[in-house]
Amino acid sequence: MSLRKRETGVDQRAKEAYFTASQGQLIWARFRSNRTSMIAGWALVIMILMGIFAPFLSPYDPTIAGRDKDYENGAPQIPRFWDENGFSFRPFIYATERERSIKTNFRWVVTENRDKRLYVHFFVRDWEYTLFHLNWDLPGDRFDVDVALIRSDIHLFGVEGGKIHLFGTDASGKDIFSRTLHAIWTSLAVGTLGVLISFVLALVIGGVAGYFGGWIDSVLQMVTDAIRTVPSIPLFMALAAFMPDHWSSETRFFFISIILGVIGWPTLARRIRTHLLTERTQEYVLAAELCGASSPHVIRRHLLPSFTSYIIVDLMISFPYMVRSETALSFIGLGLKDPVNSLGALMQNVSQADVLLNYQWYFIPVIFFVALVLAFVFVGDGLRDAADPYSGTKK
Repeated sequence: MSLRKRETGVDQRAKEAYFTASQGQLIWARFRSNRTSMIAGWALVIMILMGIFAPFLSPYDPTIAGRDKDYENGAPQIPRFWDENGFSFRPFIYATERERSIKTNFRWVVTENRDKRLYVHFFVRDWEYTLFHLNWDLPGDRFDVDVALIRSDIHLFGVEGGKIHLFGTDASGKDIFSRTLHAIWTSLAVGTLGVLISFVLALVIGGVAGYFGGWIDSVLQMVTDAIRTVPSIPLFMALAAFMPDHWSSETRFFFISIILGVIGWPTLARRIRTHLLTERTQEYVLAAELCGASSPHVIRRHLLPSFTSYIIVDLMISFPYMVRSETALSFIGLGLKDPVNSLGALMQNVSQADVLLNYQWYFIPVIFFVALVLAFVFVGDGLRDAADPYSGTKK
């Protein structure tokens, strides 16, 4: 009898916790029960951390100091612990030698010297880098900002007396592993900035159109429809022709992010407008207006919070589309280019037939791009299912 009472008490407390939980707690509980979304969430967190700490994880500078002229188009070097010469507690790779061979029509060939081991060291010192770096120079040298939260030259790993390339090298000898990590961060940064710009525009335009209605709504919907009908590829081709060649990589980066944000807000704006059109006549909105609350206050404190979970889900789902747009533009040559490291810029070399036949490790950044997009999609789907916590409750 006591065991049954104890079980009844546990069930009662669980029900009380469920019905007294906040909206965020209910969403998290439902999201956590989705195993696929949780795995995708952990994968997304790992890739974000890899992008943030890319300079620390990268053994070489991906643009300059990482060039290895003696190992151009080199295959990936996998650390090992044993070979025919015996076992080693420390991981090692073999030294490489570059020579011309009559078998390949006197082309350069890289061979391994299996008698010479290069041991992997951890927390080595090499090129200096900065984390969370802000460098803003205005014309005229009147206002210059150069702030970095972390400055260091310590890297996670390296080898003594040579270089290690986990993902191989490209035609110029640059380390693909270092370039991939920096490319993840660049693509995430472009997507984040584009999502923030589109979010602000959608919030303002959709909120004003849905709350006031009337002729204001008609005018804003005309603008929204005009933006939605603009073809993206011809637009970006025109913008690519407009961008001067002397623009720096940072200027091109911000320009592309702004354009992605400016053309990406109509869908979310329409959803916000539809929600506010149905909610603006509710009693709690009329009560706030009778108490003298201003229109911006009503929208900000009463209407939008009731739609917060759906806004978060929409932003999460739109993020992979921003990353995919940047990658597609860079892939066709209209976006970021070398020496900027982005997933699209790295995927430009994949379209060459010689790469498919001889240098398959060029496809490694493609794997990270697919994993990044799928992680965002699965997390977004999980949040969308969890946004309505009471949908699965039994009556």
